[in-house]
Amino acid sequence: MALREIYPLYLANKAEQPNTDLEVTDKFTGAVATRVAMADAATIDRGIAAAVAAAEPMARMAAYERQAVLAHCVRRFTERQDELAHALCIEAGKPIRDSRGEVGRLIDTFRIAAEESVRMTGEVQPLDISARARGYQGMWKRVPIGPCSFVSPFNFPLNLAAHKIAPALAVGCPFVMKPASRTPLGAIIIGEVLAETDLPPGAFSILPAHREGADLFTTDDRLKLLSFTGSPAVGWDLKARAGKKKVVLELGGNAAVIIDRDADLEDAAERTVFGAFYQSGQSCIGVQRIIVHDEIYDAFRDLLVAKTRKLIAGNPADEATFIGPMIDVKEATRLDNWIAEAHAAGATLLCGGERQGAMLAATLLENVPRATSLYQEEAFGPVAFFSRFSDFDAALDEVNDSKFGLQAGIFTRDLFKMLKAWDRLDVGGVVINDVPSYRVDNMPYGGVKDSGLGREGIRFAMEDMTEIRNLVIRRRPGDM
Repeated sequence: MALREIYPLYLANKAEQPNTDLEVTDKFTGAVATRVAMADAATIDRGIAAAVAAAEPMARMAAYERQAVLAHCVRRFTERQDELAHALCIEAGKPIRDSRGEVGRLIDTFRIAAEESVRMTGEVQPLDISARARGYQGMWKRVPIGPCSFVSPFNFPLNLAAHKIAPALAVGCPFVMKPASRTPLGAIIIGEVLAETDLPPGAFSILPAHREGADLFTTDDRLKLLSFTGSPAVGWDLKARAGKKKVVLELGGNAAVIIDRDADLEDAAERTVFGAFYQSGQSCIGVQRIIVHDEIYDAFRDLLVAKTRKLIAGNPADEATFIGPMIDVKEATRLDNWIAEAHAAGATLLCGGERQGAMLAATLLENVPRATSLYQEEAFGPVAFFSRFSDFDAALDEVNDSKFGLQAGIFTRDLFKMLKAWDRLDVGGVVINDVPSYRVDNMPYGGVKDSGLGREGIRFAMEDMTEIRNLVIRRRPGDM
């Protein structure tokens, strides 16, 4: 299955091909795989103006009409799943099995949104809490916030775009989206499917653009919400420049997993290998820190190293491949340098550590000094490191010893330790007997500290994309 030679952008629901300026490379071979239209500032301005004009028609759509749009997407994505997986494998370098998995999550996300689109409920609220409010009755409902701006990342170009688009459609918000310029194809194919529906003109625009030319996605006051997924440095800068609009940030992390002494070691090792090296570690909830109880440390370390050495690296189009390329040579070189820095500072390299172009071997270390980049920052690649603990409270403190706070995983059979971790860990989510890399698309997902602001997950994103509108009714004394 071949990619098309060129792909358009989508402006106000319609495909346009003003140029072919964006080269999309095959991340394994480095060759140009296709070319995509790029949006300039004038095109972005037109997209925002169209979204503003579409705000009222979108808000007037009945729940069943919004649901029908989302259900159409579910059907068409299902019909085109092989095409979607192939495009993802090429543009992101994601192993084909993982690519199929992401297409499945795309379908799940739109299906959940279709279900939630008819559940945007409000509340009847008694107001007679004192004598002065006797005869007053309150009600509130949720209404669309208005035109939204979405900026999606390269690592999950289908599903993380879906986590913005699907809830917007569910509540009736028009939007403009900037997909990652290195992986724009998934969002463009979503646009193709949306263009088949009866959405009001201007309901959506999908506009690939370089970061330096896309300020309007952030600064334009006509937009009422900015939802960004990407690096912390970029995300917090966008928030500082976003003006009065609501901002939702899904940013990075250096997620930890605790392996307590009562864990099933084989099971924990299988899940930790997955969590650390799935899609070459390019996940904000990928396992980076592995904190293991003293009593089982040596056995677990040796087991995990053995499993890591068996991972197959290579062409992501091959069914057996588990480790594909990182997104580009620059990122692989950065992480290779961090490994070298940690090693030079006294860390022990247990396996991996080799790089060839954008391919970086699955790497495990121990005794990584706290002052190194690998300990402090988000690796965002196929690298993890071990540390040991003897006191569970100290292990929790170690998890919290980070500027990030996205998710954490704990392998334990102790109910009380589970509850203590849920109480004490300064993260957005705690996953028991699995890795922090686990996510289901209807759960509240997001972080604290430098890991972000707000929550995704369809129902929770719908709350961010709506405002509460109150109604107060006074009954005259004679009517009571």
